[in-house]
Amino acid sequence: MRAPCCSARCPESLSMDSASPEIPAIPGSEISPPPLTAVERPPRVWKFWGTALWGFVVFAAMVIGQIGIVILLFLAAPKVVGGPGKFDLDQLTEIASNGLAISLSVMAGLPAVLLALWLAIRWTRIPFADYLALRWTSWGNAVIGAVGLVVLVEGWDLLSRAIGHEVTPGFMIEVMKSAREAGALWLMALAFCVAAPITEELFARGFLYRGWSESFLHVPGAIVLSSLVWTGMHLQYDQFFFGEVFCIGLWFGYIRYRSNSIWLTIVLHGLNNLGALAQTMYLAG
Repeated sequence: MRAPCCSARCPESLSMDSASPEIPAIPGSEISPPPLTAVERPPRVWKFWGTALWGFVVFAAMVIGQIGIVILLFLAAPKVVGGPGKFDLDQLTEIASNGLAISLSVMAGLPAVLLALWLAIRWTRIPFADYLALRWTSWGNAVIGAVGLVVLVEGWDLLSRAIGHEVTPGFMIEVMKSAREAGALWLMALAFCVAAPITEELFARGFLYRGWSESFLHVPGAIVLSSLVWTGMHLQYDQFFFGEVFCIGLWFGYIRYRSNSIWLTIVLHGLNNLGALAQTMYLAG
């Protein structure tokens, strides 16, 4: 029986190594190590601070996209005070509160948010759709989400009537009237019921929730904090409507957790806005 060779090479082992096609022999040296291969960085989710910082970038991109449209409309409008090239704050304010301008600015925020989210998620090496849970869920979850939303909204409507608070913000009626005068009701419906839900849900229940739910906040903290951020995006409302928006955000956050689907919260968000738009059209005559 042949004894196994040790690391010191003998003539017999050297000749056997030379005949072996798998381990080439190099006289006077050890076996060469295998070539180094590049190790890819594993995918990782942005945690609390990474999500917060990138969230600020995404929000800034949305604001820039929305304000940019208003500025372009202001520059393109004929100047009614001071002649061409003169800055008129009153005219700028009037344009910014016009239904057509608001609709266009809401729609302009969507591509800006998509671009910023793509940049943020690209660094994680996780597919865009997987990171944001862009997948559908069961019809059971859809029914639960819709029924809960109806109960929640109707409850707040009853409360508003009980305390004598307006059911629909007054400024929304004025925005609706201005959009109707400009023949842009269809554009307003598209902006409020499609573009806005996609933009806000991808940002709040998509990006913010995903990162914060995998941080020290866990799921409950992520639902609450993302709902607070989402509520803060609606500065045009008073404290009563702040409370309603926050409660709806909590419900959307729960549905996001339950279904693991952003498409469902987008649909629910769009239905909520559609109902609010129909109610505003009725009150506006």
